[in-house]
Amino acid sequence: MRDTVDGILDAWRGQLPEIAGIELELSKRAGRLHTLLSDATNAQLSRFGLTKAEYDVLAVLRSSGAPYRLRPTDLTARLLLSSGGTSNVLRRLVTEGLVTREADPDDARSTWVQLTDKGVETADEAVKASTEAQRRLLTAVPPETARHAADVLREVLLALGDRP
Repeated sequence: MRDTVDGILDAWRGQLPEIAGIELELSKRAGRLHTLLSDATNAQLSRFGLTKAEYDVLAVLRSSGAPYRLRPTDLTARLLLSSGGTSNVLRRLVTEGLVTREADPDDARSTWVQLTDKGVETADEAVKASTEAQRRLLTAVPPETARHAADVLREVLLALGDRP
């Protein structure tokens, strides 16, 4: 069977065959998988009035565990956003009452970002809805195939130096 990426590769083989190698195939397939999973998540976010960036901030804070707080620089690093982008998202989340920003009593130059009770509730509901949407999308994939794909992708990422 053929997928969307096979069509892309065929087109390039007809134009610039030297670029239609494994690097293009891997990048297009990884990108396509990301798009399909992200689309499943994004379809749920409107229910919560969240943008993807806002959802990501809430999810990272929620996954940090109680008291659900991090420094803005830690958020920026985990989200791969610019500091300005993170600041803009945080302003909106503060306005919505989902997070608070408080000065760090031990470091006058730093602040903490923390989920409010409403933020924890919203994060929980949004993450569960997103996960369920992705789970529904992946029901057509046999569990052993999904496990194998995840393991192989880990190997590729580790070979590329992607480590925490």
